[in-house]
This record gives sequence, C-alpha cells and structure tokens, in this order.
Amino acid sequence: MNKLFFLFILVFSFSFGQQNDAKKEVNKVMDAWHKAAAEADFDAYFNLMTADGVFIGTDATENWQNDAFKAFSKPYFDKGKAWSFSALERNVYVNSAQDFAWFDELLDTQMKICRGSGVLKKINGEWKIAHYVLSIAVPNDKVDALIALKKESDSLLTKKLKAH
Repeated sequence: MNKLFFLFILVFSFSFGQQNDAKKEVNKVMDAWHKAAAEADFDAYFNLMTADGVFIGTDATENWQNDAFKAFSKPYFDKGKAWSFSALERNVYVNSAQDFAWFDELLDTQMKICRGSGVLKKINGEWKIAHYVLSIAVPNDKVDALIALKKESDSLLTKKLKAH
C-alpha cells in the first residue's frame, strides 16, 4: 500500500512539475510577444504566432487573420512604434497533453487597463499564439456612459452586419 501511495505521489509531482514548466513557457512567449511589439520587432512578433493566427482588436470590425494583421501592422512596426502592453497579471491554463494552452491577462497599455485572452498551440516543440483577443476593460459603473458614447456607431454597424 505504501508503494502504491508513493508511486501516486511521484506521478502526481512529475505531472504537476510539467504543467508548471508549460505555464512558464507560455508566460515567456506572451512576455516576448508584448516586448516585440513595444520594440517594433515585426519578425519576432509574428514569429510567435501560428501561420493561421487570429488577432481580435478592440474595434468591433477588427477580426484580423494573420496575413491581414501583418499588412495592417507593418506600417506601425516600420515607424519604430507599434504598441506597448505589459501584463499586470496573467492566468495560464494548459491541457493534460500539454500541447494547448489558454490564458487571460490584464494589461497596462496606452488605452489604460485592457484585457487580453487567447490560445496557444505547441507546434514542433514551440508554443505559438493561435488566437488573441484584446478588449478595453470598462468599470461597471461606466458602462451606461460608454453605451451612450458608442450608440450611433454600433447601430450603424449592427444594421450593416444584419444586412449581410
């Protein structure tokens, strides 16, 4: 019985250690990705994304597939100033096969506090960002004012989207 218990503890400890290692790797990728944007390093930034990666921006029309996001972003990177996001906190979750991870993060940005969330896949031993969603964090007591501010533009976009 003691041997079985010891074996269970050993396997659990090994598995937990691997999970922590994967989370550390994901954190490093996310930190490097944000750093690459802040340093306007186009290649480093996009090399951390999958070839079919998606970036969802704060504007309702921003659903960027990788090639379109590269084209949109290139002029900002070429000017030497993309965007600067730094994580205030991040929660990382990894599946049991340790080839898929998802996260959420609060970010310090030029738009003040934003939330990022996304998915990473392990491809050929490297974590790559497959999907990223950026949203502006709005305090609950400010939502009514925000709704009033964006009412007209949202109404126009809703009408356009429903027409399709």
